[in-house]
Amino acid sequence: MVINYLGGGAFRLQSGETSLLVDPESNRLKADVVLRTLAPANFSTAEDNALPQNEIFFPGEYEIKGIEVRGVPVRQESGEKFLKTIYAVEWEEIRLAFLGYLSRTLSAETIDELNEPDILFLPIGGGHFLAPEAAARLAKQIEPAFIIPTSYKNPTEFLKAMGQKAEAQEKLVFKKKDLLNEKSRVILLEPKS
Repeated sequence: MVINYLGGGAFRLQSGETSLLVDPESNRLKADVVLRTLAPANFSTAEDNALPQNEIFFPGEYEIKGIEVRGVPVRQESGEKFLKTIYAVEWEEIRLAFLGYLSRTLSAETIDELNEPDILFLPIGGGHFLAPEAAARLAKQIEPAFIIPTSYKNPTEFLKAMGQKAEAQEKLVFKKKDLLNEKSRVILLEPKS
């Protein structure tokens, strides 16, 4: 599997001919599955039959091209204007969790719904996202093999809170076996332009 960071909260994951996009900032990019962690509250798939079948905006269970997706609502952060959803994804026996636009820590029940992810995509930028210290506490609770920070300008505070150092890399290429002996290692990815 190959993971590329597109900046902000956007990622492209590829395995063979199958691809997954998370929170792309433009509609130019195409993928087999597209996850969106933030949707307008008045947006409804029942009202808009023009939505692509491969785009997931809401909580629920989905399966597209062998990728199993469970959308979990973030009720404490959703309101009249926006609905926030986090996603637990299983693909080729690898469990991924995308926390999108999360700005507050998760309840124990919601953490359980993430199904012990191998890779955690974690917003660490503060402001509209988790503060670096809160993000580190959450990462330590979840204990994935890899933590991939998102939505940040400078990862220094987060890395300090995690007690780690990391050099940014262009992309992450790995197999399931690479995750087996890892314990909460931070992987910094350089955004592609």
